[in-house]
Amino acid sequence: MELILKKDVQNLGFKDDIVAVKAGYGRNFLIPQGHAHMATPSAKKVLAENLKQKAHKESKVVNDAKALGETLKAIEIKISAKAGGEKLFGSITNIDIAEALQKAGQAIDRKFITSGIVKRTGKYTANVRLHRDVIVELPYEIVAEKA
Repeated sequence: MELILKKDVQNLGFKDDIVAVKAGYGRNFLIPQGHAHMATPSAKKVLAENLKQKAHKESKVVNDAKALGETLKAIEIKISAKAGGEKLFGSITNIDIAEALQKAGQAIDRKFITSGIVKRTGKYTANVRLHRDVIVELPYEIVAEKA
């Protein structure tokens, strides 16, 4: 079953992509949730015309995303957490990184941050997807709280 995505879907594709999925996934999840619609020949023609018009606007969005990426690289992020030696009591996830970025003045949605679960102090990097073409490596450090 071919569908045109209305929104970015994790591990499937980005908005306005034409994807082939199993019939049940498309019919029972993607279409009812409003994530996609059927890729009929007329819908494909409309999509092609919309993509032509959107192409020159896209370059400005990519340039803005690159500029935001440069400002994110300049930010030094230190996350303090309770720890016993080097091992943390709990873990640090993309939610904590998003909160640290929020405190630094850059609001990035947590679902665009990929870091994994960190359970030790030290220096790490997280990937931040600002645009489908712009992915920034964001360095951050986890330090133990002072008692």
